[in-house]
Amino acid sequence: MRIVCFGPGPQFKGGIANYNTSLAKAFDKSVDNEVFIVSWTQQYPAIIPRDFIDRKSRADQLEGTRIKVHYLTNYNNPLSWFHTARFIRSLKPDFVIFQWAIAVQGIPLGIIARQLVKVPGIKVVFDLHFVIQKEGSTLDNAFTRFGIGKATSYVVHAGQTANQLQQLFPNRKYVVVNDEEQFSEAKATKILRLYHPVYDMFKPDPNFNTEESRQLMGLKKHVFLFFGFIRKYKGLHNAIEAFALLRKERSDVSLLIVGESFWQTLDPASFSARLKKLIFGLVKKLFLRKQDNENNYRPLELIEELGLSKDVVVVNEFVPNEDVHRYFQVSDNLILFYLTATPSGVESIGYNFQMPMLATAVGHFPETVKEGFNGYLAEPDNIQSMAETMLKAIQNPIDRKNVAQTSENMSWTNYANAIIEWL
Repeated sequence: MRIVCFGPGPQFKGGIANYNTSLAKAFDKSVDNEVFIVSWTQQYPAIIPRDFIDRKSRADQLEGTRIKVHYLTNYNNPLSWFHTARFIRSLKPDFVIFQWAIAVQGIPLGIIARQLVKVPGIKVVFDLHFVIQKEGSTLDNAFTRFGIGKATSYVVHAGQTANQLQQLFPNRKYVVVNDEEQFSEAKATKILRLYHPVYDMFKPDPNFNTEESRQLMGLKKHVFLFFGFIRKYKGLHNAIEAFALLRKERSDVSLLIVGESFWQTLDPASFSARLKKLIFGLVKKLFLRKQDNENNYRPLELIEELGLSKDVVVVNEFVPNEDVHRYFQVSDNLILFYLTATPSGVESIGYNFQMPMLATAVGHFPETVKEGFNGYLAEPDNIQSMAETMLKAIQNPIDRKNVAQTSENMSWTNYANAIIEWL
């Protein structure tokens, strides 16, 4: 079987690049499959003031595989969209699976998908990380309808995503299938409901000296970890305020914040960065709701304001893949106090380290975080509830064997096989 995984290739930062690469590797494990990654060269409008290239990770993620990578698609060059479609058609794939993670990519992906569905025998699958955009703009639904509307089938990681797909296309018939039983309905489009697989690219290091590293980092007995890009919807500001309440009750706690500030990756003094920020700011004022503008989102400033400098350790930079394990292995609980949520790559990494989850009861978290079993749930927008959840994790620690049990069937191999079998 010939399979094309369209999405950011391994040269890019972030969860979707890791996801697309991991999925391609899972398909490649079968000797009967020939797998290609077709990637962006530039994923977003050129005015976006951010560096998306991973310039730190050293390991070759595709070492030992037969996967061929082609960097072809430039968001800012429509000619490249048609070239990409022609190239994919020339591969004569059995199916193409697109990673859908942001509405702004709707036009190029929609055009490429439309070119492919014209070819008999090619299945066009969209792996949906969201349907209703977290940040929300007046154009999101239009971009999403155009981007994903022509797919022959879909993969989702949560029930709410399948429901949102039906809301977006109310006049279409959908049928949800999973890897345990299949339902059929004439003229209905399949939605394969699975899970977010556990990343096999991030593994605990058995030789890692946890206690020594804790001392070097200045961490105390109980460590709470916030990990990943710092975005407003992830609720770091709430996590810091909740930790401040916890700190009033206990002196043996630390908050470890590890991640790059999403909109602060370019040299602010450079002319190109200042020009991009100016133009991007004007565009955001036109299309983004005021409350979703992250230009002034600086949650790390709360640390000083709340007098937490001695209790919070901050690694405010992009972490190479090879170093991810360090921060999970020194921590006791993973903080996921999101404002809104679709299945999270950070949550998936946490499962790989058998990390108990402390999450807000939003999005899919009530489906994956079982109260008292693999984590605890806090009330959304309730700082006191979040602080109580952190205290509960100390007083009644989660058995990490439960976390391992939760994720034991969430492998990439099972995920890839389900896509081939059911779609």
